[in-house]
Amino acid sequence: MVHRTPFILPLLYPKLLWRMPADKKDLYLTFDDGPIPQVTEFVLKELSKQNIKATFFCIGDNIRKHPEIFKRVVNEGHAIGNHTYNHLKGWQTQVNAYLKNIQECDSAITVNCQLSTVNYFRPPYGRITPKQIKSIKDKRIVMWDVLTRDYDAALSAENCLKGSLKAVRNGSIIVFHDSLKAERNLRYALPRFIETCLKEGYTFKALV
Repeated sequence: MVHRTPFILPLLYPKLLWRMPADKKDLYLTFDDGPIPQVTEFVLKELSKQNIKATFFCIGDNIRKHPEIFKRVVNEGHAIGNHTYNHLKGWQTQVNAYLKNIQECDSAITVNCQLSTVNYFRPPYGRITPKQIKSIKDKRIVMWDVLTRDYDAALSAENCLKGSLKAVRNGSIIVFHDSLKAERNLRYALPRFIETCLKEGYTFKALV
């Protein structure tokens, strides 16, 4: 199965960021749901091997629990995005409660690093309502072009890798997860994904 976002979604929601410009062979790795011990640390180690910068969409409560790992992400030069404080499902949350949860995540980020503003937001599960989109005025809402499905326990690690590589293209924003649920597939797929894309002439960048 190809892991690329259906073409209709960017047409329906053009204000959301689905893919970066396609004029260069640039890719944008993003990681959702951290920071947590071992898994986020594994990701950082793999990125460091190739001097790659990525974007981490962090859960505020995980920052609270693991501030030293979060500070390591920042200190190693990666970009930070907001992923709500409690990994809320936008479709099941009132607008005011959703915005408050985003603000709580902002506070967790700024308390634990020198960032004064957080420019990017990704809705957990990719679920966000039109009213919520309209209400988030200070951040770019980032979706994705390639969803690795590393969290899917029914998906083999090899198929996770193959599907992701088949979907990638110039300007792709790619989602992996630095979470326990995704750990098995992540540990297999991420280093092989990076190695293959580098061999194919791609350059990895963080969102800036």
